[in-house]
Amino acid sequence: MNDMKPLDLSVVIVNWNTKDLLLESLASVYDTIKGITFEVWVVDNASSDDSVQVANNKFPKVNYIENNRNLGFAAANNIAFREMKGRYALLLNTDAILLDGAVEELFYYMEANPDSGTSCGQLLNTDNSKQNSIANFPTLLSLVSNETLLRILFPKRYPSKRRKYSSPVEIESCIGACMMVRKEAMDKVGFFDEMYFFFFEETDWAYRMNQKGWKVCFVPTSKIIHAQGKSAGPSAKSRIMFYRSRYIYFKKWNPKSYPIYFFVLFIRLLINTVLSLIGIIFTLGLNKELLNRFKVYFQLIIWHFKGCPDE
Repeated sequence: MNDMKPLDLSVVIVNWNTKDLLLESLASVYDTIKGITFEVWVVDNASSDDSVQVANNKFPKVNYIENNRNLGFAAANNIAFREMKGRYALLLNTDAILLDGAVEELFYYMEANPDSGTSCGQLLNTDNSKQNSIANFPTLLSLVSNETLLRILFPKRYPSKRRKYSSPVEIESCIGACMMVRKEAMDKVGFFDEMYFFFFEETDWAYRMNQKGWKVCFVPTSKIIHAQGKSAGPSAKSRIMFYRSRYIYFKKWNPKSYPIYFFVLFIRLLINTVLSLIGIIFTLGLNKELLNRFKVYFQLIIWHFKGCPDE
């Protein structure tokens, strides 16, 4: 390989205490990517589970960056973006496993469509059933209504797994578990906004791509197994991060109407809390899922009453 020639692809994986998932994800990279020159970057956010040491023993060719604290998803990716040598970056979560041909489908689509800034594939559950892989920019309508209902009533405006796609389609944003981004677009649009610690950074990025004229596309022939939620977890802490990032997004892009967005989200949270409490009463507290959901909602409410602090 000629070192002077740019690599085709830089695979970037951010890890935080997901050692076993990281090993599986890395194995899928080396087992499935064929016919494309690539490098791999793992950015570790101060894991305490020996992730880097174990991964380095199995995958010594990987470039490892070890942060001395958890910088979050956006900032960690940006570190690798500044070092990458590929014409494209493949952002891959540790809970995502590439299937044969997944990367090639995205790569050759991007090669054939130079106006595409970002592309993503079809995410699958471990039983091969489809996950939603497409995201819309959040709006007041999507907040006050049921997104599932919107996808049923307006499938063209709100594309989802319910519709069968046989060819690539332009979308607003990708679910960020696995997506390919053109380095040229990154250089013109900028990297992730580091105001986001985790969640919504890819939505913000897609919105900025759209503003600069770059397309975001869904390539259904690219298939990726995604153990949904395992890299972030279902805890109250992760839900607080989600709410914080959502508020950052609305305040950034809808500053005048931000108080309305905040009010709607808080009212929805209160309604969900009350409904969960009613469910607990009717099930005599025997439903553990309802109990856990109520605990998370309650901690979210407390966080709101504290003024939505960063820490």
